[in-house]
Amino acid sequence: KQIAAQKSGIDIKSIKKVNILRRSIDARHRKVLYNLKVQILQSGDDLKTSGLEIEEIKYQNVQSKNPVIIIGAGPAGLFAGLKCLELGLKPIILERGKTVRDRRRDLARLNKEHIVNPESNYCFGEGGAGTYSDGKLYTRSKKRGDVKKILHVLVQHGAKNDILIDAHPHIGTNKLPQIIENIRATIIDYGGEVHFETKVVDFLLNGDSISGVEVQDGSKVLANKVILATGHSARDIFHLLHEKSIKIEPKPFALGVRVEHPQALIDQIQYSCETRGAYLPAAAYNVVQQVGDRGVYSFCMCPGGIIAPCATNTKEVVTNGWSPSKRDQPYANSGVVVELGLRDFAEYEDLGALSALEFQKDVEHKAWLVGGQSQSVPGQRMVDFTKSKFSQDLPSSSYIPGVTPANLKEVLPQVVHKSLKKAFKMFDQKMKGYFTNEALVHAPESRTSSPVRIPRDKLTLEHPQIKGLYPCGEGAGYAGGIVSASIDGYKCVEACCST
Repeated sequence: KQIAAQKSGIDIKSIKKVNILRRSIDARHRKVLYNLKVQILQSGDDLKTSGLEIEEIKYQNVQSKNPVIIIGAGPAGLFAGLKCLELGLKPIILERGKTVRDRRRDLARLNKEHIVNPESNYCFGEGGAGTYSDGKLYTRSKKRGDVKKILHVLVQHGAKNDILIDAHPHIGTNKLPQIIENIRATIIDYGGEVHFETKVVDFLLNGDSISGVEVQDGSKVLANKVILATGHSARDIFHLLHEKSIKIEPKPFALGVRVEHPQALIDQIQYSCETRGAYLPAAAYNVVQQVGDRGVYSFCMCPGGIIAPCATNTKEVVTNGWSPSKRDQPYANSGVVVELGLRDFAEYEDLGALSALEFQKDVEHKAWLVGGQSQSVPGQRMVDFTKSKFSQDLPSSSYIPGVTPANLKEVLPQVVHKSLKKAFKMFDQKMKGYFTNEALVHAPESRTSSPVRIPRDKLTLEHPQIKGLYPCGEGAGYAGGIVSASIDGYKCVEACCST
């Protein structure tokens, strides 16, 4: 109140309440500041207002309305389902994986026994990859759609109001499952359908139009509008499209490693302090560096987080990261990845549209071989990595299946390895202390985005060959995170209504 009175020139005695509308941290200088945008309420104002009143979305009962098949129950698919309820369409969501709670048993087996269930893992199942990969809601995609509305829908389904305030909102992997279950309940309560362990194995075509899909038990689900929101790891869908001569394209993506530092070290670097104070959250970082003609950058940074095994099939190793809502784990991890272009997949060019996908698969298979043919991840200390020196001993890691000492030159493509060696040293010029053998490099971080793009018309959002088929979200190459995928789900449903 004192600061608000001073900044506004309002007598502190007349200030009855101060609401925070926006909050961010400025750590550019030795004195770390909270930047706040506030609302001041005085006598006569409605003191019940928070300044962040939730815009509650109204839904229709759609039980007897025209159906829209939605393949995938990740952010794009679930928000497409909610948009159907708004616009009077009946969503029929088909998800190959299990419910958010049933997935936990398979994740436990993956972590403890190294057993990969190809249909239920960190990528497949209710909520998609976003469920167990942190719940970051920051996006630069504000021109694509209404970010505020997406956040309000999440609050309406149980997220804390803080996501409306923070400059870099975050829900946390431990909080997301309940929110996702609440979204599913809304879809079912208003007449939609959600089917789990229902894998789509074929598209039913009538000439150049889609008429439905076939699922793994041989049954058919019929509708003339199908939203394809399968995520970036549904390789079988890419193969199915390719086999049916439905056009897909190879897409550039980024590939690299997941780096883990002690969180206390990142706090010292970012906050210019010996010990982080009680009022500051675990520090994050964002680094970008041009190395030759390639960008190298941090990706999905998880302060106070954990590295997770995200393979979707046997004989591959994949890493990703997540944080609990309190971000209170002793490690900070981040993907550090190198931009790749179509020229880098030339060795696989005879595979056409699947060239980038096969490039990605080969790297993940090499990691499995080098890591001991299990879900143990190949690892190397950071300074040793730049010297191509085998690390005789490794620091502790949050990666539960374990880390196998390795020379990551045996795993990573040469261009990625060389770029990272240079970038790690250059990052240290921006974050003094980042380049250290206390940091552990895990390989690979390979699922940054889809290696395939499913084309669609810019106006109708339909596939150019197949009427009624709407490629959507990360898997189709049109989003990169929870919020942007959710926005794309909304857009595809709006397109269904206008065609």
